[in-house]
Amino acid sequence: MTRRSFLNQAAGAAAFPAAIQAAVNNTEPMKITKIEAVTFRQDIKIGGGNGGSEATEFCWVRLHTDKGIIGTGETYPFHQGEIGALKDYSRTLTGRDPRDIDGIWRAFYHRMAMRNAGGADMRILSAINMAQLDILGQASGLPLYRLLGGKTRPRVRVYNTTTDYWAINNTKMGPDTMKIVQFLLDRGITAMKIYPFSAPDNYISNQALERGMSWIKEIRDKTGNQMDICVDLWGRFDLPSAQRIAKALEPYNIMYLEDAMLMNNPKAYAQLAAETSVPICMSETLATRYEYREYFENKACDVIMYDLTWCGGPSEAKKISDMADTYLIPTSPHTCGGPLLYTCSAHLCTALPSFLIMESNYWKYTHQFPHFVNNIPVPEKGHIVPPEAPGIGLEIKPELFRNGDAIVETVAQV
Repeated sequence: MTRRSFLNQAAGAAAFPAAIQAAVNNTEPMKITKIEAVTFRQDIKIGGGNGGSEATEFCWVRLHTDKGIIGTGETYPFHQGEIGALKDYSRTLTGRDPRDIDGIWRAFYHRMAMRNAGGADMRILSAINMAQLDILGQASGLPLYRLLGGKTRPRVRVYNTTTDYWAINNTKMGPDTMKIVQFLLDRGITAMKIYPFSAPDNYISNQALERGMSWIKEIRDKTGNQMDICVDLWGRFDLPSAQRIAKALEPYNIMYLEDAMLMNNPKAYAQLAAETSVPICMSETLATRYEYREYFENKACDVIMYDLTWCGGPSEAKKISDMADTYLIPTSPHTCGGPLLYTCSAHLCTALPSFLIMESNYWKYTHQFPHFVNNIPVPEKGHIVPPEAPGIGLEIKPELFRNGDAIVETVAQV
């Protein structure tokens, strides 16, 4: 190897994760020849406790290449804005080599950042990035977790987001706390996320605080520490209410308190984190390492959460987690979207050096996801493993495209 080729390779390795650079070096150049947006009929009936009628909120982006490889990415939940953004950016994507993971990401990000980066633009960039990595994995014969650095753990621990009570109770009678807890424990799932606090006007009343805490107390009183508890406030509270909730939670050893306030003031979060022993988690609503940086520097969180289909895609998520790792802060990804998000998150968590737990949802992996793919990872003893097939590794059901469930729009073609 000459000095020049060594320096060129070293420069490439600095720009890419080493595993991605190695995969690029071992594959042939290719071009993106067609871009498709895939949405789904909103009247699809999906099984479950109430007969199944939930509309599909995710959409897919398919990148076709001149090598015959098709990569699929995903985002959600506002299709019209996302597909509109895809149309706006498609001219700068067709003809490009999809292996240019960082190059395409940087070009898209700069273009949107000069016009207020975020929203549908960021979500569609996340889907494109996912599709590019899917292509690179298929071309190199490697599963996604290998491209992201390889295994750091043999399996990924998951918690259950407890929102669709009927899917567990098989009735619409509403939440039965201990029935849900026992249902999960019987399946080896020893962590759950709940939403016990309500907030009209961003304020927690004494009555609402007591009502929410009764849920926490019941779980602890009847199961001890068998069930880890994550509490999500969905950004609904102001700082004084968040402080009161955190203080009330301190004796109950919860895993973390998520999105106590809106993510628009790192110093308010820093104050909350400094005042409580409850770990503070934030936030699926942030995107890119640039937005997380200020929270790290202000010591404003103890756990980070992102959504691969919102934060800039799997490669950007890995960079966010690597930055968090320098502060000894672990990652707990948000996955309550579609099957590609869930499975890509399992790949990423397999590769992360600093990981806490990953979100899952019983109704989705039991009822919704199998309508679209054949081999969705299902928890065993509270853990999942990603597919070993190349790329994302999911077997997308071809009948979706034959029976009209999938609605395919060609956005660009060369």
